[in-house]
Amino acid sequence: QVQLVESGGGLVQSGGSLRLSCVASGRYAGGYALGWFRQPPGKEREFVATISRTAVEIDYADAVKGRFTISRDNDKNTVSLQMNSLKPEDTGVYYCAANFGWSTRVQDYDYWGQGIQVTVSS
Repeated sequence: QVQLVESGGGLVQSGGSLRLSCVASGRYAGGYALGWFRQPPGKEREFVATISRTAVEIDYADAVKGRFTISRDNDKNTVSLQMNSLKPEDTGVYYCAANFGWSTRVQDYDYWGQGIQVTVSS
C-alpha cells in the first residue's frame, strides 16, 4: 500500500515556472515507478511524465518535452516535477501516481494522490 500527497501548484503567468512535489509513504514505497498526470478542464486525464524506480528510465509526453523535468529522491521517497515556460494549455489538476510496473497509461497505475490545481494565465 502506497500513499501519495502532492504539494505546490497554484496560479502562474504564461512563460513562468512552477514546481510540484509528491511524498510517497508506505512500507514498499521505494519499489514503484512514479509518474505525473494531469486533467485539463473538461478533458480526460492524460500522461505527463514518469520515472523508474532507479531513475534510469524517464519518459515525457510530447506536449511537455523540453519544458518539464521529473526527478526523484529515493532517500526521502519524493518525486518532483519542475515546469518551465508554462502555457495556458498546461492548466489542469495534476496528479502524482505510483506504478509497480512501467507504463505511461492511466489504467496501469496502482495508487494516486488527491490532485493539485495548476492554473496558467495568459
